[in-house]
Amino acid sequence: MDVFDDLIRGVRANGSLFGSSTLSPPWSLHFVDGAPLTLCTVLTGAGWIVPEHHPPVQLGAYETVVVRGPATFTFVDEIGTRAEPIACGEFCATPEQGGTRHRLGWNDCGDDGIDGAGDGATTLIVGAYPVRGEISRRLLDALPVVLRVDAGGTGDAVLDHLAAEVAVDAPGQQVVLDRLLDWMLVCTLREWFDRPGGAPPAWWAAQRDPVVGDALRLLHAEPAAPWTVAALADRTGVSRSTLAKRFADLVGEPPLTYLTNWRMTLAADLLVERDAATVADVARAVGYSDPFGFSAAFKRVRGANPSEFRRRATAVSQAVERTA
Repeated sequence: MDVFDDLIRGVRANGSLFGSSTLSPPWSLHFVDGAPLTLCTVLTGAGWIVPEHHPPVQLGAYETVVVRGPATFTFVDEIGTRAEPIACGEFCATPEQGGTRHRLGWNDCGDDGIDGAGDGATTLIVGAYPVRGEISRRLLDALPVVLRVDAGGTGDAVLDHLAAEVAVDAPGQQVVLDRLLDWMLVCTLREWFDRPGGAPPAWWAAQRDPVVGDALRLLHAEPAAPWTVAALADRTGVSRSTLAKRFADLVGEPPLTYLTNWRMTLAADLLVERDAATVADVARAVGYSDPFGFSAAFKRVRGANPSEFRRRATAVSQAVERTA
């Protein structure tokens, strides 16, 4: 398992808001849910994504943006549009205003589907992601508020499948849309991280180094193993000094510091997800035989001991559920 696999595994569509909307100007759709991640792509036509407090981004056919919440954003036909904003969320239904509906697995392309859209119409596909947990947060922290990917990449084939699927209502549609959305998100992030002149996170570039990439895969595949620099060096086929220097140069921190931080990230999610697990159980799961040593490391990295972290995270989760 590589770093990206681990970080994106908690970012999965599961009955998420997914919609297609065929629009004729003027229009102004205000996406008010403030989802942690929202993927927007235009199948036909063009428009503008206008995030709160950030410059607008133009989108043409088969171009994609990912917007990071919690700020909201608007999709408009042109900057300064005369259209009144329509507040769009999971339960928004305003077909009389531009012919757009928003629900789980919706489309409003008419009987002829997307291909039946009128000349000059713009077809937008939107997928909103719930993102939970500290593992996924590490991925979010590597992203800007808005990232844009041009047409012509590996995501184009996925968009062809999406266009076909949203044009019909069929059993299992939500599952298919969720998986296609996951696939499109992965393609989009890959394209953005690998863009010419880009500045991807250190762990992305380090994965491709023959030595450091192998070390990262080992740490992520076996985070609870009793790793030492010597053991990692042996498994990657280089000296300890070579591994330590290359790892620090490419990742920005020594290998065992990286491992400790990753273990504490895993532990943070385990503390929240496994209500019945004791601190000792979580400690063992991330490679600590001594719960006191684990608690000290957790507090050093996270600023609170495991029990305090669990109480705070549970309180926040319950507050979110009450307001949902």
